[in-house]
Amino acid sequence: MVDYDSKEWLRFIFSLHKGDTARKLGPVLLAMVVYCGVVAYVVIEYVHPGPDSDLKNIAIMHSLLGFVISTLLVFRTNTAYDRWWEGRKAWGSLTNNSRNLALKLVHILGPDDVDSRTFFRAMIPNYAFALKNHLRNDFQVSDLMACPGFDPASLKPAEHVPNQVAMHLFSKMDELYQSGTLRPEHLLVLNGEFSSFTEVCGICERIHSTPIPYSYSSFLKKFVAVYCLTLPLGYVLSLHYWVIPVVVIVFYVLASLELIAEEIEDPFGTDANDLPTERMAQNIRKAVGELL
Repeated sequence: MVDYDSKEWLRFIFSLHKGDTARKLGPVLLAMVVYCGVVAYVVIEYVHPGPDSDLKNIAIMHSLLGFVISTLLVFRTNTAYDRWWEGRKAWGSLTNNSRNLALKLVHILGPDDVDSRTFFRAMIPNYAFALKNHLRNDFQVSDLMACPGFDPASLKPAEHVPNQVAMHLFSKMDELYQSGTLRPEHLLVLNGEFSSFTEVCGICERIHSTPIPYSYSSFLKKFVAVYCLTLPLGYVLSLHYWVIPVVVIVFYVLASLELIAEEIEDPFGTDANDLPTERMAQNIRKAVGELL
């Protein structure tokens, strides 16, 4: 995720970072410049349409469809941002519940129970790192900390890694209950935090594995392409060669909105605008380590 100061207007206007849409759309924008130039040259130099040419009527179509395309793009970006924000809320819940679990365990576990404290100090953040890698379809054993009763090398990458980590957490809780360290009332107090881990995982998996319906995304791309490719025909008589920068700017705006929506609808990857899940997992490890 890009860290920035929202008040630095000049930096936003003149800088191009790796997630900037102008950088990603560069080849397509260049192709649009060439296309608009060819259309303008052919129409102006060879066709010589008169003032009453039917080409002017194409602009009426753009006026009618402008509201439609803007509504579709607003819906598209709002839907994508809702997914991004829901993912952020889910990871915020994971952070809070990890801290709450550590706060409760620090008072329930005795100061002499070093092994149990070490176990939970490692395993609570391990779940966050396992979930982060799971959502990226990756397995990084180096992210996980070993502790008494858990060896990261024992995990099976081909299976659901967060569930395996949760199984170790629950197994340790059951072990402490069987030994009398945890009483029934302790289980009631701790159950909410333990259950929330898998609930957060389910929310994130739903966002990650359920993209925008293909038909909707495909139609919107085709709509933007047809709209922009016909713009030079509709406005070349009134703008002449100035139609080239005008159409390129319109295409840049419309295509950028779709590109941004594509990037943020699955916010758990490593793109510039994705959630900083790596940093949030490290913050969980730091907070739990300070408490336990």
